[in-house]
Amino acid sequence: MHLHILGICGTFMGGIALLARALGHRVTGSDANVYPPMSTQLEAAGIELMEGYDPAHLEPSPDVVVVGNAMKRGIPAVEAMLNQDLRYCSGPEWLRDNLLSDRWVLAVSGTHGKTTTASMLAWVLEDAGLAPGFLIGGVPLDFGLSARLGSEPFFVVEADEYDTAFFDKRSKFVHYRPRTLILNNLEFDHADIFDDLGQIQRQFHHLIRTVPGTGLIVHPAGSAAVDEVIGMGCWTPRESFGETGAWSAQLIAPDGSHFRILLNGEEVGVVHWAHSGQHNVSNAIATVVAARHAGVPIDASTDALSRFQGVKRRMELRGAVEGIQLFDDFAHHPTAIATTLEGLRRRVGQARILAVLEPRSNTMRLGVHNAELAASLALADQVYVYAPKDLGWDAAAVFTGLGERAAVHDAIDAIVEAVAAESRDGDQILVMSNGGFGGIHDKLLTALRTRHPG
Repeated sequence: MHLHILGICGTFMGGIALLARALGHRVTGSDANVYPPMSTQLEAAGIELMEGYDPAHLEPSPDVVVVGNAMKRGIPAVEAMLNQDLRYCSGPEWLRDNLLSDRWVLAVSGTHGKTTTASMLAWVLEDAGLAPGFLIGGVPLDFGLSARLGSEPFFVVEADEYDTAFFDKRSKFVHYRPRTLILNNLEFDHADIFDDLGQIQRQFHHLIRTVPGTGLIVHPAGSAAVDEVIGMGCWTPRESFGETGAWSAQLIAPDGSHFRILLNGEEVGVVHWAHSGQHNVSNAIATVVAARHAGVPIDASTDALSRFQGVKRRMELRGAVEGIQLFDDFAHHPTAIATTLEGLRRRVGQARILAVLEPRSNTMRLGVHNAELAASLALADQVYVYAPKDLGWDAAAVFTGLGERAAVHDAIDAIVEAVAAESRDGDQILVMSNGGFGGIHDKLLTALRTRHPG
């Protein structure tokens, strides 16, 4: 079968392409942004890529067009697909019908931590010898790729609440029909498609409706937003984690790099790893509970987690220059920003943290989180904000509460110059963005090497 994928270079759709190719299909694709690393990964798999959305890309007609959720009416290839009455479907729909229907699906959902937790879960299953398939919205360092078929029956999927396609406005995750579901947390996000938290909760209720009575839902205890979703109706056994949950953690190291896992107050395992932050401790507990449902003993899970390498762009150390460390993180919501900084602060103690933020997500650019942004950066010693002229709101006013600690720039090179000039031995530079940020990481490392030649 010949699949043509519109929007193929996104992480999710690129993963679909790799899975389809592994199933033996011919795969081609179009995207407005055909560039590494996704382009090289796809081309290495024998997938032909085409720049732009020319209707000619659909000639001769493929057997099915798989449509990414970034596609909209008015795009030439989309209009040609409809006018020619070509067979089409969304990425989640294709995944369900062609791969997930015969699998034990372990889905990881929630506003924050999906990629990291899904990566942990896939690694724990892998380490237990179960060779799971997976589709994750990032690149787990233990695997080096974002998607693979794996062996039956287990398949781990990052379950995103974003809408499915221009013709299907349900959340992606309603297509996956998991047997094991992690619902990590729930806050308002994606203001470009949801009006309020209630709309998001309704989608999570639809997800819960798809989990069988023989399945398991793993969720935080004491979360009002999650409890409200469960209160809409739940027909599946549940296990909770957190301070008041059946599963909890007892920190051995204050930064979360060493902790005990407790079940009903009794120690059942210990994790000692290279990661930090209460959010990662919570992710680890959810992983242990979900893996146990799939048959992995607790001690095997904790042993695997102690060797978990992490995920690209999740507190990824991009380089160090003369005692200055530069980290890259995907944080793009006030809660994620605050928890990432909290984990780093606990790890480095009194060392200075220089936070560099690009408010890039659709929700950020709409200004929805402006009231919480400055407070989310409170643990940073210096804050540098990229505010391009088309940002749409007054960044200087939003961050005024940070006083002289905050600097707003409308040019990336200006941020690079300012951070490099300020940095000194022992500083921790934390760059946060859900995009490429104009290659700022390499620019910063180059500038640091120039200023600190060693």
